[in-house]
Amino acid sequence: MPHRTIPRARKRGAVLTAAVLLGTATAAAGPVATAATAPPGSTSPAPANPDCSAAYRIAQKLDGGTTWRMCWRYDTDAGLTLDHVTYQPPGAAAPIKVLNSARLAQIHVPYDDGGAEYDDLTGAGFGWGLQNLKPAECPGGTLTTVKVAEVGDVKGLCTTTRARGHAYRMASDGGTKVYQAQAKDLLVYTVNKVGWYEYITEWRFTADGTIGANVGATGSLSPVDYNATDGRGWPLGKGARGYATSHAHNVFWKLDFGLDGSTKDRIEQFDSTVTAPPAGGGGPTVKTKRTTVTKELAGDAKNMRWWRVVSGTGKNADGHARSYELVPGHTDTHAGRGFTKHDVYFTQSRACEKFASNNIGNCAAGAGDSVDKWVNGETLTNPSVWVNIGFHHIARDEDQQPMPVHWQGFQLAPRDVTAMNPLTPADLASQNGQPDLGS
Repeated sequence: MPHRTIPRARKRGAVLTAAVLLGTATAAAGPVATAATAPPGSTSPAPANPDCSAAYRIAQKLDGGTTWRMCWRYDTDAGLTLDHVTYQPPGAAAPIKVLNSARLAQIHVPYDDGGAEYDDLTGAGFGWGLQNLKPAECPGGTLTTVKVAEVGDVKGLCTTTRARGHAYRMASDGGTKVYQAQAKDLLVYTVNKVGWYEYITEWRFTADGTIGANVGATGSLSPVDYNATDGRGWPLGKGARGYATSHAHNVFWKLDFGLDGSTKDRIEQFDSTVTAPPAGGGGPTVKTKRTTVTKELAGDAKNMRWWRVVSGTGKNADGHARSYELVPGHTDTHAGRGFTKHDVYFTQSRACEKFASNNIGNCAAGAGDSVDKWVNGETLTNPSVWVNIGFHHIARDEDQQPMPVHWQGFQLAPRDVTAMNPLTPADLASQNGQPDLGS
């Protein structure tokens, strides 16, 4: 059976907030951590209506002029939590509020033989497993010290920028001019050790307004679990006997939006249907239907289906409602539990509904302790968004030793947040609505 250790006696909902930690987080020398520091080639933006003290503030101006601002805190159950996340496109007079809060909501790990099942956040000491990072693990960035209850000071928060290649490329129809830009992203991440696994919790913020949420699992396969002789494992090492037991990593995130500073966001679902080509000739047609999600929903991803969170108050310069589209990455849906059967949940926000399974938020008796139990037909006026991305881990020889990082996650893509690409070159700025012929 896999080995998980809980480093301290379990404490329910022990949270390290900025108020409690004031003065305990210190930034190492480096280019990114607070509003006072920025990487080479980038200017440091001034704080805009800061919602936290300087020690807990991240502000970064990226190449092209986009600025991201947010506050961080550390929770001994959820780990890294980001609050008050704002996005300021180049040329914008003020930041645009995107998220009130974003964090992990569970890492659920059931083993294929039914012999073990873990809730790594609320049942296996995830938060207490914050790892000290070396400067080489935060290249070009800043390591910030976090005070973890019952553990002490851990230099465990990295903020840095990283090149990702083309932001865009467009060759002109006439002449030889090429419009192109290379981009850097802001990365904020921690590493938490649970048993033999180590989880990289990464948040990525791009110059075009996209947010990426990813968890990378690495470390080691459990050395006490090389016993899968029932056909559910994979042979590792010499011979053909099955050893490491297969298992799943069902990772949940909880997002509380606040687009344009309002909690009155709405959820919309889009489904496209493709028809067969008509018998008399011609091509297939596609019809897209928009449905406003007015009640709590356990949603299933399917071909040509997607969701967006729409601002209740804000519009871009074209008069279109600002929104963020949910873009899930590859997922293996685990049907073994009610809360893992669905890919996304939209629930009415409740302070006690904190974790997708094995919830320790002290909800009222009978409320249930998993997210599927909270989808009970309430009207959505202040929605929380829960994203479930699964990975079925069938071990391979290459997983030893150490295990390469395997990633799972999703993106939040801006949809009509700005009237044009926020990185549009100045000489193309007039082409809103229809490009000029020959450009």
